[in-house]
Amino acid sequence: MTAAAAATAVTATPAAAGSPQPGPAAVPPQGSALALPAPTGPYPVGVTDLHLTDHNRADPWVPQRRRELMVSLWYPAASRQGSPDRYVSAEESRLILAEFGLSDVPTDILTGVRAHARTGVRALRRGHGWPLVVLSPGFSHPRSSLTALAEDLASRGYAVAGIDHTYEAAAVTFPDGRVAGCVVCRLEQTGQLDSERLTAGRAADISFVLDELTRRRTGVTRAVVDADRIAVVGYSVGGAAAAEATRRDRRIGAGMNIDGTFQPALTADLDRPFLMMGSDLDRAAADDPTWATTWTHLTGWRRWVTVTGSVHNSFPDYGIIADQLGLPAPPLTGARATRITREYVAAFAGRHLQHRRSPLLNGPSADYPEVVFAR
Repeated sequence: MTAAAAATAVTATPAAAGSPQPGPAAVPPQGSALALPAPTGPYPVGVTDLHLTDHNRADPWVPQRRRELMVSLWYPAASRQGSPDRYVSAEESRLILAEFGLSDVPTDILTGVRAHARTGVRALRRGHGWPLVVLSPGFSHPRSSLTALAEDLASRGYAVAGIDHTYEAAAVTFPDGRVAGCVVCRLEQTGQLDSERLTAGRAADISFVLDELTRRRTGVTRAVVDADRIAVVGYSVGGAAAAEATRRDRRIGAGMNIDGTFQPALTADLDRPFLMMGSDLDRAAADDPTWATTWTHLTGWRRWVTVTGSVHNSFPDYGIIADQLGLPAPPLTGARATRITREYVAAFAGRHLQHRRSPLLNGPSADYPEVVFAR
């Protein structure tokens, strides 16, 4: 398989089944609004944005620049004060919809998605901080696409760092107003994308973010992050990056791949916990041999589950948004896919970062019959 073909396999490109598609009902019904489901944990959620620059590394896609990243840090908050968090800007909404090829909705429609975190609110202090979960989104997806998962984890007692991998997302906005588009998307379209280079670069981004979050002793990170309890969860190519980062960086105690082709498949043993959660149609062993290969090299705690009725884009926020826009949907609704994703990620983080056992990870559950233990 060529690099470009492998990249297409992992990302299912923005127009894949389950992503927003043009259609006659592509506006919310009158009187309704686009909204993410409320977080389910006991803590109110705060969020702040961090602008980080790795002065020791050239950007892999625009090498005349140093690698710059935008990171959202969600955290348990001390109160419910502050201001509502904005989901995306009007320009970000326009560029995201353009990458999806969705042309018959207002270009600023995603600005109306209601999130639940608050900005300008103090973090709730706790001992050495909260366990940290790093999120790496899918190909062309900005960090905002995993907001529903991030807010829920933060409400349950985690610090959550969502990374925008610059020039790999439809739009990344910097504090000075610059908006970086998706250079990698153009490379993929012309067959010039090296998928293993993409994964390696994201793994380097994750380790750099860990450097910044764990070394800073001022600001919100001082109260939030426990440097000794870290997991990385990625979706699509972010899942491949989670595996590569976990392999490379011993600070990461556990990793999870949500429906991403491993690029490359693991060829050396990984002794730390790893969870693979795949879509119903794409991640059977016969359809994606990188999962079967990687499975044999997971020598620590491991699970492989698939979610019946799901497709590749069931797991990020866009599944819920597509539901609310009245767009054609896979058998499993976006709302149900999000609930399943939240519960199994939380069970995984709880077990390996907080020593909380969950029956969800032991085998089939009557509450979530869609989740099938593949191995």
